[in-house]
Amino acid sequence: MSQQSKRRWPYPEVVAHRGGGTLAPENTIAGFREGVRHGYRAAECDVKLSADNVCFLLHDDTVDRTCNGKGLAAGMFMAELSRLDAGAWKGAAFAGEALPTLANVAAYCLAQGMSLNLEIKPCPRREEETGRLVAQEAAKLWAGAAVPPLLSSFEIDALRAAKAAEPALPRAFLCEEIPADWRAILEELDCVALHCDHKTLTEPLARAIKAAGYQLLCYTVNDAADARRLLDWGVDSLCTDRLDLLPAR
Repeated sequence: MSQQSKRRWPYPEVVAHRGGGTLAPENTIAGFREGVRHGYRAAECDVKLSADNVCFLLHDDTVDRTCNGKGLAAGMFMAELSRLDAGAWKGAAFAGEALPTLANVAAYCLAQGMSLNLEIKPCPRREEETGRLVAQEAAKLWAGAAVPPLLSSFEIDALRAAKAAEPALPRAFLCEEIPADWRAILEELDCVALHCDHKTLTEPLARAIKAAGYQLLCYTVNDAADARRLLDWGVDSLCTDRLDLLPAR
């Protein structure tokens, strides 16, 4: 068991995926507003670096899918990224919604009492740099906050860098299928939690992770029956797109 895993888990049972799930454009302030409107007290979002090393929210390596632009995000400065429309793809009501910086999101969520799971989502070959800078920015933005942001990533190098930069911030290893050496990974990274695809989790594995002293989060849970089953297995938190189906708790 890591030192971090001994801490109390301060995050609620349901977490809004990418801010507002399917009800608003992902990774935007409009999404977080939707989460707040549905009573959610926690959300997950994806954080990466612009070309000038500003931490901002975007899931993909390119801006093509969710913005009115094209190209690799890693090659764009924040001034250019901030001019993109990140909302119109989801509907006319969201037209003009900007790609927020991590500072924008921190200000909004702290004011609303919403805790965050920051998924470190590096652009290719920027794993260590992204882990370090996201952790440093998060530590600064949430300094003195009652509930710190939870840093998670699929990229072990990013989590190593986050740990080296800001060891006091809680970390979680993110995976689709839980690897056989999950315990060694969690111990090395001094994680509080493991986050996995709910479709790959079994009850014995869930019980083993909990017995080892770690917290467990599953994504992306969009069915009430699945949610009940996973919580019965001891899963601590569920990340969902369906804020309209899974009530905040």
